Amino acid sequence: MSQADKAKIPSKTMTRRTIFAAAIAGCGVSAARAYPHGHNCFLKGTRIATLTSACRIEDLSAGDIVLTAFGGARPIESIARFRRTRRSPNRPWDKHERPVRVARGALAPNVPSADLFVTRGHALLIDGLLIPAECLINDATISLYPAHEHHELEFFHIKLASHDVIYAEDAPCESLLRVDDTMSNSSSYLGETLEQHCAPIVSNGLRAELTGGVRTLLSPSQHTRQLHLIRARLNARAAALGGRQPLGTAA
Repeated sequence: MSQADKAKIPSKTMTRRTIFAAAIAGCGVSAARAYPHGHNCFLKGTRIATLTSACRIEDLSAGDIVLTAFGGARPIESIARFRRTRRSPNRPWDKHERPVRVARGALAPNVPSADLFVTRGHALLIDGLLIPAECLINDATISLYPAHEHHELEFFHIKLASHDVIYAEDAPCESLLRVDDTMSNSSSYLGETLEQHCAPIVSNGLRAELTGGVRTLLSPSQHTRQLHLIRARLNARAAALGGRQPLGTAA
């Protein structure tokens, strides 16, 4: 292969960036603005399943033992937090700053067991696939939370020694992927981490999977079709519930 031909081949880093930027765009997310530090975070007050009980995330500390889907009982490596402040009390929250609200029972009976509030890119484990919360929005049981009564929103993330799924309000949600803390947007977050995902990550129309540090794009795929089936099932469940959004309390 000539040097000129080699120059036309995108680097692995550029390929990863392109793939994951496209995956985020497939959900209608602005990659530059959607997720600040942490990216997959829980709103203050979220209850996390630990070895002994369900504890509010703000009461947990490094070393506490949480229950996971793949690794059993595991210690928390670190917990971090960040705050968002509304620009003006007379203006609504910018949609890119609002968390997704997964209403009690939106995924299955009593799952979650209380309203769950996560950042838009936070993935939930459904039928073996990690799906960003934003990709599940149906404006009924899963919706952007207006947060009218809050001037400030405080979020927390949980990092384990490796990527896994923890239980928040009894719903399976991913832990934080290990990334450079200086990364500030979702395309960098998803495209540059070298940690292996605990399950395939799927978004609208695209699938990205990490295997041994190398990502591949497989679309269309069985997983893409499975995503559409999952969305249809959750939408049908919302309709069966009459579009009810059981009221929960956000701290």
